[in-house]
Amino acid sequence: MARSEIEAAAEAVLFASGEPVETERLCAALEAKRADVEKALQRLGDGYAFERRGIRLLHIEDSWQLCSAPEYAEQIRSVLEIRKPAKLSPPALEALAIIAYYQPATRARVDQIRGVDSAYTVSLLLQRKLIEECGRLQVPGRPRLYRTTNQFLRSFHLSSLDDLPPLPELNGGAAAFGLGEAGELAEALEARMTEEGPQ
Repeated sequence: MARSEIEAAAEAVLFASGEPVETERLCAALEAKRADVEKALQRLGDGYAFERRGIRLLHIEDSWQLCSAPEYAEQIRSVLEIRKPAKLSPPALEALAIIAYYQPATRARVDQIRGVDSAYTVSLLLQRKLIEECGRLQVPGRPRLYRTTNQFLRSFHLSSLDDLPPLPELNGGAAAFGLGEAGELAEALEARMTEEGPQ
């Protein structure tokens, strides 16, 4: 299959899917090598961005997804009658930052760093599908463990968790994380988050 055909076929598959599609599945469907598929997808994504098209190609972990360009969210909401989601509160952003950096993390860990009960905040993050339960800690009481989701990566325009802002460091060079750092990192995450709503 020629490069242009791989690009067109990948675009068709992603458009029809509407959901993230793993690179390996694309390779199998297109009967093409991974390197060729990734190059084609990179060209496709660069083309959308360069031409300022109405769609974008997201690379999330090892998956790819077509989405609408954030700058046209108002028009999309108007036609589809979608309400703009409420922005996350500072406490919710703090809890999300703690879970993002310490995942898998328990609610007790979030409570410990924030210094307050985070039950409502964690519940809100679960409802928004920014975090998910990922098992239980093997200690008495078996508390639930939480991690971030692909929705979190999409919302904050991250390709992977490696793109998170670095943790602040103590004087000795070790990474530090307390309530102050949680607030700073929450602000950094908020700056990355789209203000245009769903994509």
